[in-house]
Amino acid sequence: MSFPFYIARRYLFSKKQHNVINLISGISVVGVALATLAMVCVMSGFNGFQDLIGNLFTAFDPQLELVPTQGKVMAEDDPSLVAVRRNSKVAAATNSYEDNALILFKGRPLVITLKGVDDNFTKTSEIKNILYGQGQYSLHRGNLNYGIPGYNLALQMGGLNFGTLQICVPKKGEQINLANPIENINVDDLTASGICFQVHQQKYDDNLMLCSLPFVQGLYNQEGCITKLELKLKDGVDEQVAKKELQQLAGPRFRVLDRYEQHEETFNVMQIEKLFAFAFLTFIVLVACFNIIGSVSMLIIDKTKDISTLRHLGATNKQIVHIFLFEGWLISFMGAIIGIVLGLILCLLQQQFGLLKLEPTGGGNFIVDAYPISVHVLDIVIIFFTVIIVGFLSVWYPVNYLSRKSMDSQA
Repeated sequence: MSFPFYIARRYLFSKKQHNVINLISGISVVGVALATLAMVCVMSGFNGFQDLIGNLFTAFDPQLELVPTQGKVMAEDDPSLVAVRRNSKVAAATNSYEDNALILFKGRPLVITLKGVDDNFTKTSEIKNILYGQGQYSLHRGNLNYGIPGYNLALQMGGLNFGTLQICVPKKGEQINLANPIENINVDDLTASGICFQVHQQKYDDNLMLCSLPFVQGLYNQEGCITKLELKLKDGVDEQVAKKELQQLAGPRFRVLDRYEQHEETFNVMQIEKLFAFAFLTFIVLVACFNIIGSVSMLIIDKTKDISTLRHLGATNKQIVHIFLFEGWLISFMGAIIGIVLGLILCLLQQQFGLLKLEPTGGGNFIVDAYPISVHVLDIVIIFFTVIIVGFLSVWYPVNYLSRKSMDSQA
């Protein structure tokens, strides 16, 4: 143990001539601990919501998705896509075509997103786990094409048994003739399947209609074309390794996206919100560290005689300055440790018992009853070092200035 650290540790726990110094030191530790606790809880709350949304996406979205880097559509039989489908790490592949369309329901137009998929869709997604209703999953039978709407879209159309819908899309490469718009529009019928899906995401539940791929390709005059190739990997395959390998097979004309990249905008917004919250809480830690400055400043005044004694015993000015720097560092270190421990305890209690409810009155319609919490080790490490660095930097200049001023006055 170094000499300055040994003296700083004794100063921290020893009784001072003025009890107010001990009180201010205790307040400093509590202030840093509460700020650290807030950082742990808030960051874990952001992680919880991010993980919750990620889990909701996995019920509908593919494990990996291949899209063109330029344009919107790609040929089903493209050699690169064929090579990706045949890769040994791929368990199943689904061709998909997705675009906007207009439905006419009882004379009221409604813009939706039409998603056509082939018969492998049940192998690349967990669609059957989020279906509701009395019917069975089927996208086509004979000459009939069935539509499976999102939950809220079904409510807008009066329920699951909406009968037959007219689906309208503009003909490719033609402008709408306002005098006779029907001549520039492709129209086809979708029949109610008696079921719907619910992902608990507005993007899907409010606007998406699932149907067969040939129906959508014919409606848009895009036979043999798709907008996405959705992939499911074999069990035990490392997703990131497979993603890199498939990207090499696909070449620069295509991009291979994981689930988070498929919803990059959503997760980027959450990361920005988390970053701003972290910056704001770091500022609170800085404010809490002003108490450390007061505590160490009063300690320097209280230990004026000790400083003189240490200098006569051979302590250098640098060692004396380090004593009080270590004093401030120990206060921030104790506050960080106490805050992290208390924060982890609160997060554990929230995970186990759901102490903080999303809707205290019980009248809300939420996916979960309590605020989701997810503790990430990396966040805890970042919080710890942030508090330590902020605490050390906040006292560095005041301690150097006051220590040297006190020693100069004794010279």
